[in-house]
Amino acid sequence: MNHFKVEIYNSAFKNVWNQFVEQSKNATFLFHRSFMEYHSDRFEDASLLVFKDTKLVAMLPANRVEDVVYSHQGLSYGGLVLSNKTKIEDAVGAFKAILNFLEEEGVIKLQLKLLPKIYHSQPADEINYLLFLTEATRTRVDVSATIYNSEALKIQGNRMEGVKKAEKQGLWLEAEQNFNPFWNNILLPNLEKRHGAKPVHSLEEIEMLAANFPEKIVQFNVMKDNKIVAGATMFITDNVAHVQYISANEDKQQLGSLDFLFHQLITSTYREKKYFDFGVSNENQGKNINKGLQYWKECFGARTIANEFYEVNTANHINLDSVFI
Repeated sequence: MNHFKVEIYNSAFKNVWNQFVEQSKNATFLFHRSFMEYHSDRFEDASLLVFKDTKLVAMLPANRVEDVVYSHQGLSYGGLVLSNKTKIEDAVGAFKAILNFLEEEGVIKLQLKLLPKIYHSQPADEINYLLFLTEATRTRVDVSATIYNSEALKIQGNRMEGVKKAEKQGLWLEAEQNFNPFWNNILLPNLEKRHGAKPVHSLEEIEMLAANFPEKIVQFNVMKDNKIVAGATMFITDNVAHVQYISANEDKQQLGSLDFLFHQLITSTYREKKYFDFGVSNENQGKNINKGLQYWKECFGARTIANEFYEVNTANHINLDSVFI
C-alpha cells in the first residue's frame, strides 16, 4: 500500500477538492471549500487528500487541536469522503495512509463524526468496517428525527389541529433569502431567553453561505398580518431536506405556526425529497433527549436515525496491514 500518498489541503487543491465532493458518494455541500472556510478563523484546518499514484481516491475534511484531529468540529458531520469509483481495497489503503500520516505528524487520536447514511448516494459503509478493524471507540450517539417520504407515516391529529388553527388565523408561508427578520426578531431573542445561547451561524455568516449556495440554503417564514411569527432555515441536499434552525414567537401554541410551517414543508415543498430530517434533539453530549421536542417531531411521522461519533488511535493503522487474503 506504499503507493498511497497523503497531501495536506491548501488553496492550490481547491478546485480538485470541490470537484471530488461533487462526484463523491458520501458528501454534501457542507464539504465544499466555500462552506468549510466561512469559519476558518476559528479552526486550524487539517483536511487531507489521499492519492493512489496520481488519482485522488479519498478526502478527509478535518481540523486539528493539539494532538487530536477532528472531522470536522465546524461541520454537522464528516468522515472519509469516497468517490463512487473507490472500491474497498482503496478505501482501506487510503484510511491506513491517513492514520499513518497523522501518527507521523504527532497526532494521537482521530475523532470522526460520521455522515448519517441518509446522505449517502451509494452504499458507503467502508468507514464503519475500517473503524471496526482499527478498534475505534464509539464515544457518542445523537438521534435525529427523520421522515422517509416514500413510506411517510400519517401526521398525528394533534399536529393537524395546529394546522387548522393557523389556517383560521390567516397565516401564510414565504420562502426567501432574507434571513434578517428571522434571525433578529425570532431566533436570536428565543435562544438568548431560553438557553442563554446563540445560533452556530451569525446572521452575517448565514447570509454569506446562502449567497454561495442559494439553492441549498433557504429561509421559510410564517407570516401573520405582514409580521413574522415563526420560521425555519433549511439545508437542502440531493436526498435530504434538513432543518437547520426552528423557532417561533410566544404565540406559537395559539397560532399553530410551527405545525402549519412543517405541514407545508413536509407534504408540499419537499415531498419529493427522499428524506425530511428535523435534526437532533439531544443534550449533554447525546446522553439526554429533549423529550417534548422529540415527541413534537415524531408526531409528524419522523423516526430515529443514529448520528455516530468515533475515536481511533492513529497507531492502529498497523491493524490494516493484512486485511485481504
